[in-house]
Amino acid sequence: MLSMNLLPPSPVTFLKKKPLQASLLDSNFGSRTHFLRVQDNPFGSLAKPISQISKSSSKFGLISENPFGFSCKSEPRVLKAASDVPSESSPDGEVIQVPKPNQKLKLALVFGFWYFQNIVFNIYNKKVLNVFPFPWLLASFQLFCGSIFMMILWGTKIQSCPKISKSFIVALLGPALFHTIGHISACVSFSKVAVSFTHVIKSAEPVFTVVFSSILGDTYPLPVWLSILPIVFGCSLAAVTEVSFNLGGLWGAMISNVGFVLRNIYSKRSLQDFKEVDGLNLYGWITIISMCYLFPVAIFVEGSQWIGGYHKAIEAVGKPSTLYLWVMVSGLFYHLYNQSSYQALDDISPLTFSVGNTMKRVVVIIATVLVFRNPVRPLNALGSAIAIFGTFLYSQATSKKKTPKVEEKSE
Repeated sequence: MLSMNLLPPSPVTFLKKKPLQASLLDSNFGSRTHFLRVQDNPFGSLAKPISQISKSSSKFGLISENPFGFSCKSEPRVLKAASDVPSESSPDGEVIQVPKPNQKLKLALVFGFWYFQNIVFNIYNKKVLNVFPFPWLLASFQLFCGSIFMMILWGTKIQSCPKISKSFIVALLGPALFHTIGHISACVSFSKVAVSFTHVIKSAEPVFTVVFSSILGDTYPLPVWLSILPIVFGCSLAAVTEVSFNLGGLWGAMISNVGFVLRNIYSKRSLQDFKEVDGLNLYGWITIISMCYLFPVAIFVEGSQWIGGYHKAIEAVGKPSTLYLWVMVSGLFYHLYNQSSYQALDDISPLTFSVGNTMKRVVVIIATVLVFRNPVRPLNALGSAIAIFGTFLYSQATSKKKTPKVEEKSE
């Protein structure tokens, strides 16, 4: 019999096969908790106190509940013990790892970069659109920057490239189409109204999520439906009191909500067989396909106006290099803030991410109002606050709705 050397060396005595004398037996020999007995051993009987085995195995991993005699979780536990990671024990004896302080620091940095990159994108995106009001070309360029950035990550092996198949590309066609609609509609809205107003309207995205998901068969409890009421009221109040109100800008933000909601719903249905692809790689391929969708349409919609618009933009800015810098920054930071959002979602719970996304809109609205000095009426500010607070209530209500589903899956 071949035994695995999973325990530290200890003296073992091999006995010849012969009847054991009664005087050599302990009175508790029949108890399994006192002796470990190995039968049918060609070398004889191996006996060792179980207390020694449990003491040594506690240092080198647990061996239980595995038909092969060792646990696949034993190695991580040994590594955690060796690295002195703080841990606690649950009542059933299982080791629970306590989050290290540097994990909180990492999370703070991810949120900080996410917010900063989003603010930079919104500011320079609006700067470009103020002097070069062609959102179709700018949106195409932003997708192009994201595509190049992902190819660099894949080419340098910084990010592992997923295996691509025909079925994977086909499954991405729908989500990429809705992503394209959401992105270009947001850019059109940014070109016509203040950035703050677009973000207030985009905070109504949960309303579209509940409505479309309900049409497709999902059910929501009453608190979720009640949470969308302040969103609708706040967005309506902000719209009627907006100084820079424009119907095209309003419709652009609303269509953007529809596009991104349908992208999320369709992704859950079409990408069920590709769960091994992580969020960043998935977003990278959606970006590439979206660029292929958008750029030909951009040429058709506004291509004839680009040359004349370019000369006017240079006259307004003064230096071509300034315009180029603004365009490059908007394209680069568009991808970076989306990448940071995926990294944040990998490190935190969906509820924390949803709350963080709500606070991100608050930060972006305040930053853009300060930078562009947009006039804000008191009722407009009140409507924006009510809408964003409704988004927060929605994230709390949906987290309670999703909890039973998570527990059911874990069983």
